[in-house]
Amino acid sequence: MARFEIPEGVVAVEDYEPVARERLSREAWGYYSGGAADETTLRWNREAFARLQLRSRALPEIAGGGTQLRLFGQDFTHPILVAPTAHHRLADPAGELATLVGAGGARAGMVLSTEADVTLEEIAAAARTPLWFQLYIQHDRGFTLDLARRAEAAGYGALVVTVDAPVFGMRNTEQRAGYKPPKLSEHANLAGLHTSYFAYAELGESLMFGGFMDVAARWADIERLRAVTKLPLILKGIMCAADAERAIGAGADGIIVSNHGGRVLDTLPASIEALPGVAKAVGSRVPVLMDGGIRRGTDVLKALALGASAVLVGRPVLYGLAVAGPAGVAHVLHLLRCELEIAMVMTGCSRLTDIGPQVFWEDQ
Repeated sequence: MARFEIPEGVVAVEDYEPVARERLSREAWGYYSGGAADETTLRWNREAFARLQLRSRALPEIAGGGTQLRLFGQDFTHPILVAPTAHHRLADPAGELATLVGAGGARAGMVLSTEADVTLEEIAAAARTPLWFQLYIQHDRGFTLDLARRAEAAGYGALVVTVDAPVFGMRNTEQRAGYKPPKLSEHANLAGLHTSYFAYAELGESLMFGGFMDVAARWADIERLRAVTKLPLILKGIMCAADAERAIGAGADGIIVSNHGGRVLDTLPASIEALPGVAKAVGSRVPVLMDGGIRRGTDVLKALALGASAVLVGRPVLYGLAVAGPAGVAHVLHLLRCELEIAMVMTGCSRLTDIGPQVFWEDQ
């Protein structure tokens, strides 16, 4: 079979996962698929969607509808974006450039990871689709601010600051697979970063508090970023109303409800379960997005009905990339968009703004 062909029988997003497992190395599969500890949150992210029942409507009036939306000054064809994930060259030699081609083919926005295998400037130069940059706040704050300035100069439409991973989670699946991550300074976008701090202190000292947490990101860093960039600032990893309020107070223009794909702290609730509380607290002040567990267009519909403006998809995109390169990425995103449109028709929603709590089943 040619590298970029969609395998026969791959007709849904989840069909890509077993094929990707066969094609990826043991180490790459462990890195992409693994979650924190017992992977309970990873499992809950999927199961929570299945518990939400939909209500169909007969003979809906939906002429002239569509899935277009506008976010942070950019126009999107549909509300499904590529989530920031690292090391795409584990799946395709072209890395994030291949993912970008697939995203563009599916008319999907893409969020590039700080830990991408391709520089942010190379990606921006090739982009034909809305592009945001995901930012980890490094221990070197000057380097972090320079990254933000580089993204703005390159033409990215927003900064997505990950705020839920001050330390790495205990990813046992990844450890058992023998995956060894590169040093921070070995990442394409972090060349020149001085790495003098480590996640673990010397034996006999506190594992987390022997100096490492002294340089971890704080709310003051968000305020500092807000002061140096004109780009919309979106905080990714908000799971409760109190942090949502704090984020808005620090200058956030948007929020992404996320448990980091179940990769940091196990037994956090599913993202879709945290979404309603955050959306209620935020109201209409800033857009709320979410990620975690999206595998069907009905999942997208449910997220929008519970208050999200858009969703981000991570692992399925990587699996599509591993199986069929850019074509696989485009196919994954196309499937989700098609299924979303079908779900909108069946629940009587002509436009994204029509999607609300009425799409859920309630005992009559």
